[in-house]
Amino acid sequence: MSFQNTLNFAQKLDADDALRKYRNEFHFPKVNGKEVIYFTGNSLGLQPKRTQKFIDGVMADWKNLAVEGHFYAEKPWWDYHERLAAPLAKVVGAKTKEVSVMNTLTVNLHLLMVSFYRPTKTRYKILCEEKAFPSDQYMFQSQVKWHGLDPDDAIVELKKRDGEHFWRTDDILKKIAEIGDGLALVLIGGVNYYSGQVFDMRTITAAGQSVGATVGWDLAHAVGNIDLKLNEWNVDFAAWCSYKYMNSGPGNASGIFVNEKYLDRKDIPRFEGWWGTKKNTRFLMKPEFDPMPNADAWQISNAPILSVAPYLASLEMFEEVGMKALIQKRNTLTAYLEYVLHEIDAETENSDFEIITPKERGCQLSVFLHGQGRPLFDYLMKNGVITDWREPNVIRLAPAPFYCSFVDMYRFGKILKQGICAQVNQ
Repeated sequence: MSFQNTLNFAQKLDADDALRKYRNEFHFPKVNGKEVIYFTGNSLGLQPKRTQKFIDGVMADWKNLAVEGHFYAEKPWWDYHERLAAPLAKVVGAKTKEVSVMNTLTVNLHLLMVSFYRPTKTRYKILCEEKAFPSDQYMFQSQVKWHGLDPDDAIVELKKRDGEHFWRTDDILKKIAEIGDGLALVLIGGVNYYSGQVFDMRTITAAGQSVGATVGWDLAHAVGNIDLKLNEWNVDFAAWCSYKYMNSGPGNASGIFVNEKYLDRKDIPRFEGWWGTKKNTRFLMKPEFDPMPNADAWQISNAPILSVAPYLASLEMFEEVGMKALIQKRNTLTAYLEYVLHEIDAETENSDFEIITPKERGCQLSVFLHGQGRPLFDYLMKNGVITDWREPNVIRLAPAPFYCSFVDMYRFGKILKQGICAQVNQ
């Protein structure tokens, strides 16, 4: 498509957008009396308006039924989380039985590592990306220490080539082959939080498994953003948060994927609790753990319903729209944003924007602000562009297709240009 950086062109794209009505399904913060241009769906998605109804329903059942809400609410609490599995399985490319919702992201990654990081004297190394999200780094370090291992020896970080901002798949495959029989686990962020790079999960999964390693993925920035086929790719396990592109609320419930080959087995090591036992015997209070035949076997405690309800509200919209339509709009919207950035860069002096996100990407564009700095970010924020700053000099822009418009991209360009000029004139 041939783009134009004009209001009329952006309005025409919005008029042709099949998903345009969903913008009105969300609450937007306001700055200076105007709805913001919201570019931080990669950190916290906007609140869907329908979320209130789901929360109110739970509150009413608690008020009117108290403990009986577990079994007699309109959506009984004891199996509330099960309603999320089928729609969520479509989002991540899994079978319904391979998906469950529980806890929060790092908690779930720890629990899954109990099952899937089983180091031996010779096979104990973990392969992750360089400068993984800090929570993942802390998790890796604490896990290997718990096993009595030295993090400097056990954790292998994938390096980028000098002067490059992204990882090359060939380099990852070479490192996997190099570690070989010593590799116990590959665990990488499916979409890198800093650069927005999408990893070749199918190829990396196959390579890791070919040397005998288990392969898992942290999909915090991937779920609801990119096309996932976890079952088809034979991924061993994965986990993700729900508050970014899935719009379920701050710090909300996490999802997990466990490949069907590990289900309905009692020999899998894991931390266990009564909500992972079979439903038909759960309330018999038997002393023996009898696992659910699906990913719910990794459940420990009953679901936090007030956290799960907003996730169900959001998944209702994903069911209505489907990932194919979201990805189609995402591609056009992000390409238009990239075009606007290049146009503004060409029109202004003292600026040099380097988009460090490679072509393998989802919604996010990470932009290195050569010639600019934190004052430009502050200007954007004060003028209604909610974006994200990362040291040393990067802003992350994530135009989520559910609620961002093409006019937003045009308006952003105008504000960006004004901000650059304002810095020059100071």
